[in-house]
Amino acid sequence: MALAAGTGCSVPAPRRAGPTADPAPGIPISSSGRAQLMQIAAHPDDDLYFMNPDSQRMVDAGVPLVSLYVTAGEHDGRNHIPGRKDTPADKAAYSSARHQGLRQAYATMLGLDTFAAWETGVITLRGDRRAEINTLTNGGRRVELIFLNLSMHAPRRWTALPSLWKDRALGLRTVVADDSPVRRADTYDYDALVDVLVGLMERYRPTVIHTLDPDPDIQHSDERTRRKDSEQPGYSDHADHTAVASFSWAAMIRWVADATKDGGAVPAFVATSFRGYYNRHWPKNLPGPVLKEKAAHLVPYGGDPSWSCGNSGGCGDYNVGGTRPLTNKKGWVRATHHRYPGAGPVVATEPDGRLAVYGVLGLRAVRWRETEPGSGQWGEPDDLGGGPLAPGLGGVTLPDGRQLLFGLRFAALGGHGGPNKREVVLLEQREAGGPFRAWTGLGNPERGDDRGRRLGVPVAVTDREGRVHLFVRNADKGVSGRVRQAGGAWGPWRNLGGAEVQGGLSAAVDGTGRVHLFAAGREGVHHWAQDAPGAPVAFRAGTALPVAGGPPAVSAAPDGGLVLHYRAPTRKELTAVRPDGTPLPGAALDGYGPVTAAATPRGPVLLGRDLRGRIQVRTAQGRLATRTQGAVALGSATLHRSGTLGVIAVGVGADARPWTWTPEPRTRS
Repeated sequence: MALAAGTGCSVPAPRRAGPTADPAPGIPISSSGRAQLMQIAAHPDDDLYFMNPDSQRMVDAGVPLVSLYVTAGEHDGRNHIPGRKDTPADKAAYSSARHQGLRQAYATMLGLDTFAAWETGVITLRGDRRAEINTLTNGGRRVELIFLNLSMHAPRRWTALPSLWKDRALGLRTVVADDSPVRRADTYDYDALVDVLVGLMERYRPTVIHTLDPDPDIQHSDERTRRKDSEQPGYSDHADHTAVASFSWAAMIRWVADATKDGGAVPAFVATSFRGYYNRHWPKNLPGPVLKEKAAHLVPYGGDPSWSCGNSGGCGDYNVGGTRPLTNKKGWVRATHHRYPGAGPVVATEPDGRLAVYGVLGLRAVRWRETEPGSGQWGEPDDLGGGPLAPGLGGVTLPDGRQLLFGLRFAALGGHGGPNKREVVLLEQREAGGPFRAWTGLGNPERGDDRGRRLGVPVAVTDREGRVHLFVRNADKGVSGRVRQAGGAWGPWRNLGGAEVQGGLSAAVDGTGRVHLFAAGREGVHHWAQDAPGAPVAFRAGTALPVAGGPPAVSAAPDGGLVLHYRAPTRKELTAVRPDGTPLPGAALDGYGPVTAAATPRGPVLLGRDLRGRIQVRTAQGRLATRTQGAVALGSATLHRSGTLGVIAVGVGADARPWTWTPEPRTRS
């Protein structure tokens, strides 16, 4: 029987302070050389709705997966069967049925029978707590599911996880699911949940961690719509998603802090956060073949009451199966959006000809350098500090060759009413190819911590006069900017106005020296630009650019103008358009997700993912090349023009290491 949640002791223990930002560089970084994916979800099915197809691509490539489910998913205990009257409430049975649905979904993802036999057991966690663990393998592929099973609701607290994040007096009980080998309920408080997550990170040492969105968009929906869509008041996501994402980020920060406390090494992992109910509010970005594949895994998760699966609690979450993943008007399954979309790692050529790649590893900025110019072989990463940073860096190269890096820092992330702050930060190189100065805070364009949490990843571009133009998506879903003069002095943050846009801004300088900024909105791609070099960047109202399913890529055209490349919603084909709305023939680069563009004298080189998630490049000569070897690529990749190799693709793999791919040997023009 499910055990109800309750409050803890009347005099709570002193709250353990969360670690503070640690910008100091020079800490060693550990590396296992093998890939491991960890997912942390609030409910059974969050991974299937919001983290796929990214998760599936890694499982298909043989990356082991461990998926953690924080709540029992028991809700009101009614496993609703469409077309029938509600069955009696039974929280233990409903939790068990959702667990079985996940087993069915991941069995099919591994290419096995829906009812394949899993190895079930009990895993002992920190604090002598216990959780059910299910394991299934097929050849070299392995999936582990761990059910912490905290109750979704508590007396006088309908949303228990958000209360656990905020209230240190709360102790939350677990649900004992039917057919589970765990037969004893445990109690969690704030620190216990963080400790358990840290312990699992230390046990599995993931190189990739998938979380939900810790800072969802402000969304003022009417009460009827909000309740129908299960969104928390004022924000575009379920309150449990936000709380579990916050716990996940707190655990990652503590894992790094604990690992480095006594001179230890930074654990090498890449974090990726996924939008949740945000998907309902923005254009859908998965084309038919990818959507069909993603939705297919929700069908066995939903299951059917007529199935004989051997689980007494039920054979899935019945309201989700059948055709419902594709007919659900909320449309969550039809998109996959990253919370911190970026254009790929920052790549620069050092004075000695070697490439340097900058990214975020272990929540800290790092630099990898080639061992020899053009070798494509990478040394160990140098820790540049700055943590804890959100995924993705913005970067520009100054006219003198020095590098500037911009990040979004979790300046504070504390529950129990503690501070929760974000800030934009800068790392400036002292000399080209040399060491860096100390990290500098550039503040936040928003007033108040709650609004300040909604920022996107910084994007920057250098104009012809050496001025640096920095842009971020702000809490109103518009754009804020700040300009650094050629001498190094920064101007104030300015709200650039304009329409609401998604994250993933793209900036460029045209042939006349004017700065342009583009971002995808609900009904079109929006444009900001200077009237003349040195003038303020301002919104261009009335620009009729076709709607995009995700961030646009912008590159210089041979005539000095600009060209945008992106996929229209639900389309696999590319759209190509001028900033004035003039359509151009789209290059053949069928796939899904954002694209990257690089200008060459012969025309643009384009990079994206094919329908199977592999990196592919359309060269300036029109040849299509597909990357088929090496670690599975994470997020976006960068195109970089190398003097010896021509245009190369650079990204980070699931093993948390950079990869380099030359799709076409250099030919002299």
